[in-house]
Amino acid sequence: MKSFPRSLVFRILLLCCFALYAFGVPSASTAAEPAENALDFVTIRLGHGERAVLVVGGIQGDEPGGFSAATLVGTRYEIQEGAVWVVPNLNFPSIIRRSRGLHGDMNRKFAKLPESDPQYDTVRRIQELIRHPQVGLVLNLHDGSGYYRPRRESALCNPRRWGQSIVIDQECLEPHIFMYQLGQEAASVAETVNGQLMAPLHRYHVHNTRTAEGDREMEKSLSYYAVRHGKAAFGLEASKEFGVALRAYYHLLMIESFLQQAGIRFSRDFELSPSGVEKALRENLGVAFAGNRVFLPLEDVRPFLNMVPLPRDAARTAVTSKPIMAVLPHDDDRRLCVHYGNRLLTSITPEWREMDASIDGVEIVLDGERRMAGFGQVLHVHSSLEVRPREGYRVNAIGYDSGKDDESGLPLKRSVFVERFSVDKRGRVYRVEVYRGERFCGMFLIRFDD
Repeated sequence: MKSFPRSLVFRILLLCCFALYAFGVPSASTAAEPAENALDFVTIRLGHGERAVLVVGGIQGDEPGGFSAATLVGTRYEIQEGAVWVVPNLNFPSIIRRSRGLHGDMNRKFAKLPESDPQYDTVRRIQELIRHPQVGLVLNLHDGSGYYRPRRESALCNPRRWGQSIVIDQECLEPHIFMYQLGQEAASVAETVNGQLMAPLHRYHVHNTRTAEGDREMEKSLSYYAVRHGKAAFGLEASKEFGVALRAYYHLLMIESFLQQAGIRFSRDFELSPSGVEKALRENLGVAFAGNRVFLPLEDVRPFLNMVPLPRDAARTAVTSKPIMAVLPHDDDRRLCVHYGNRLLTSITPEWREMDASIDGVEIVLDGERRMAGFGQVLHVHSSLEVRPREGYRVNAIGYDSGKDDESGLPLKRSVFVERFSVDKRGRVYRVEVYRGERFCGMFLIRFDD
């Protein structure tokens, strides 16, 4: 389990690759079967406090509302008082494959599990995290079918459905346990969420499975494992009848209500609405390679990017801007697939190159102003950009056929580029690569503003 403290160091490591893109100043095929350790889950620790709330997403890989909401908590929330620990990608290989579970349902592996099970180590490590003395409350995020109702109303609304419910295993815990009145706490959260519904059909109910009274399936669940170890635990369900953004919206409403009940103060940097959640999920997508000498923004990326110069260890050392993003080799070993949760964002055909670290950028003239362009940046161009010639180095502007081996000293305007070579679908972002002989130094991107 990779554990990252919420600190300046964490932010730099995880987010630096797209911070430059955001400001523009210095500053579809399946993948091969991934090894379990190549897609290990991460733990993001926010805030400080003696008692922590543990938020778990992605235990089932085909439930994107839960792991998307957990990702937003881990990357877009600040904790001013208290502590929140987030595991947004518990079953990461199954998330990538859009599968409930590549090796069976992980949420049924918390009672007995043989060491031969491929997920044995993952389950044992999340169990260890649940048992941590600092953890007092566990929120397990799911997307469930239909709409749970205590009594049958229709085929979609009945006791056998799970969507739009807060699941508890029993009414109460021992009084000395934090938040021990599970039924009352869940009812209070449901009441809060029901005041912010997008439609009356979306109403939340508390679903008490009474697990200890003989529910053999729920006895195997993560939430009941937490209860058996003296932790308050709730299963949060959003309906699969909704799109991902609306599911995540309801998850965040529940999470925030539980955090408030736990005495945790927090803030977020986006509007909590279905449209605000959708925007937050779509923005700041990026991947960096070779120590940020290559950065690719992915919000509007083309489905295929060809002949991208990369070192051989590019997939292993890639840094993504979201914890549910991954770069994996395709099964033909000639492409790299960039995944974001259940989505394949783009497929990269690399041009494997030896790297040269003799320079970190080049001198340019951007719209008449001389300055430095560092590798990994995205530069906004209104009129034109020119890379100043430098002895021993050559420039290749991808999509511009100048007839020259070295395109330094030439004005790079939007009109000279062939649109199909752009990084983005709208034909605004282009690669400018720098070489020293046959060795690749790095590249920056130019974005032509309208």
